[in-house]
Amino acid sequence: MSPFKRNLILTFAALGLVASSTSSYVHYKLLTDVTYTSFCDVNTTVNCALAYTSRYGSLFGVPVAIAGVLFFALVLLVAGVAGRRSSPARETAPAYTFALSTIGLAVVLYLGWASYFVLKTFCILCAFTYVSVIAIFIISGGATSFPMTTLPKRAQRDIRTLATSPLALVLSLLFVVLAVSAFAVFPRDSQAGQTASAAPAALPPVGDEDRANLTKWWDVQPKSELPIPSDGAKVLIVKFNDYQCPACKATYDAYKGIIAKYVAGGQVKYVTKHYPLEPECNPYVQMNHFASCEASAAVIMSRAKGTTSKFEDWLFAHIGPPMLTSDQVKEAARTVAGITDFDAQYPRAIEEIKTDAGLGNLLQVSSTPTFYINGRKPGILAPQYFDALIQLELQRSK
Repeated sequence: MSPFKRNLILTFAALGLVASSTSSYVHYKLLTDVTYTSFCDVNTTVNCALAYTSRYGSLFGVPVAIAGVLFFALVLLVAGVAGRRSSPARETAPAYTFALSTIGLAVVLYLGWASYFVLKTFCILCAFTYVSVIAIFIISGGATSFPMTTLPKRAQRDIRTLATSPLALVLSLLFVVLAVSAFAVFPRDSQAGQTASAAPAALPPVGDEDRANLTKWWDVQPKSELPIPSDGAKVLIVKFNDYQCPACKATYDAYKGIIAKYVAGGQVKYVTKHYPLEPECNPYVQMNHFASCEASAAVIMSRAKGTTSKFEDWLFAHIGPPMLTSDQVKEAARTVAGITDFDAQYPRAIEEIKTDAGLGNLLQVSSTPTFYINGRKPGILAPQYFDALIQLELQRSK
């Protein structure tokens, strides 16, 4: 392998490592911090969070971004160490890289298909990893100077050499430690969102200075007139929601106790509007949160049964990855919400969803969850600040 090709492989491996490491960080924050918004979430079309939190973003509960980190780290080791001029494995290094990148190419083609054609979204960080893998595949394939069928025998020789090299053994051990640590520190599905969703016994206090800054910021936010009656409540809170949206689950868990406290006192009215990110019932979106239409429809049907709260709890407790299927939602609608005629009621429920989605489109809702508090959008805030804004609106309505 020529120094030029080796340097090209190292460059693309480093680019991929940075992109996949950043992806891993973003995915971790999405699972553990309700207030976090990724810098690469521009709109519903350019959105990293959708890709990471979809059923394609994880394998056995571990993000594929972690696999990307390990892949690019391994390529750096092979090309950087085994590909050195003085290395006895210099001739076989490009073949090892080519074999690794062949597997990587199959993975990124599948993920790219899922992102662009199924989810219908563009993930900026993912694209960097895709380009890096494809480039490494092409360069290493061109640098391989012998038939790949001879690689197993050559690998046996290189393994024996590896066993006698202290540097190679240390680097191999470090790679194994990196792999184990990466899988150990990342929250699994059962842990995901616990940090965000755990309701504290008492909200952290909001200091006078923070409250004053929050008030100044709130006063300059644009205000919309929502065609939703407040029914005499002093504060109207509206949430545009998708039951397959991880951020919607996080805010549901984080704000549920706060909202219930004020609604119980009759001072606040809380309304959920359905905005599933699925074109089947929401023509204003391109991405596809499979079964989100069925989930919203089942919630609408549950109102007549008095099981809405129970069913919402179930939906958010079973949010992906992997995402729920329509059959799973229908079965839960029957067993949890007591709905025995889902298919018969579905067309009527879809019409209500389309009406809600139309309102969201008029208000230029572009992502979920989108909240309104007396017509102003707070975004996704830490629970204590969400609570503080409700208090502010109540004080002003006196």
